[in-house]
Amino acid sequence: MRANTRTTTKSPRKGGRRHPLATVALIAIGLGLTGGAYAAFNTSTASAEPQSAASTQESVDQGKKLFQSNCATCHGLQAAGTTNGPSLIGVGAAAVDFQVGTGRMPMAMQGPQAPEKPVQFTDAQIKALADYVASLAPGPSIPEQKWLNGDGNAATGGELFRVNCAMCHNVAGAGGALTEGKYAPSLNGVSAAHIYEAMITGPQNMPVFNDMNISPQGKADIITYLKYIQNNPSPGGFELGSLGPVAEGLFLWIFGLGAIVALTVWITAKSN
Repeated sequence: MRANTRTTTKSPRKGGRRHPLATVALIAIGLGLTGGAYAAFNTSTASAEPQSAASTQESVDQGKKLFQSNCATCHGLQAAGTTNGPSLIGVGAAAVDFQVGTGRMPMAMQGPQAPEKPVQFTDAQIKALADYVASLAPGPSIPEQKWLNGDGNAATGGELFRVNCAMCHNVAGAGGALTEGKYAPSLNGVSAAHIYEAMITGPQNMPVFNDMNISPQGKADIITYLKYIQNNPSPGGFELGSLGPVAEGLFLWIFGLGAIVALTVWITAKSN
């Protein structure tokens, strides 16, 4: 009698089956590569910013001496800041060129904000100070001349200015009062470089408008708008400093009502 024999065949393993952790590993690798590329791009971009100032070691050394003689009292010998002044590490050459180039720094005395005053350094000294601070850490650099020529779109610049700047500086750039003794200064007569630097560094109470908020071309358009309104006086007569309805209402109240009172007195005296 033949014995029945059962033959068992091992089912082949399905092809292409992955390990359960393979998906997690692929995601981790992808995130790592993306993060590394992003960090490398940011590092190369940031490190390239200070180089645009074409600084030399001699200029940096001169700037360091000027800094230690004139700025270290408030900002510290290493520019790391003290109780009297903020750290300057990472503010870039643009912040130094604006603050020192407009005479706001060094401050004469502590106050709600640094007022504009006569510049105390030469252009070469200001550049040396900017080169030294820029050498400490990457930061906004002094803008290229192509954004400062005032040949942008004045209409687009006016729209951007009204949306982002007019609430403090007035629609005509005449400036205005803020809280706690602070104020937005007039932009009349301010150089294009300082306007651009103010937008990218955010001095005093001003917010920072980086290239993600307002593009370099948008900043150039704002400069074009400001130069346009400075070169084209108000066609409506005496502009009263372009300070808006408060100044105009005060003018009407004092001179208009005063004229009515004077006319009434004159008529009464004439009849008598």
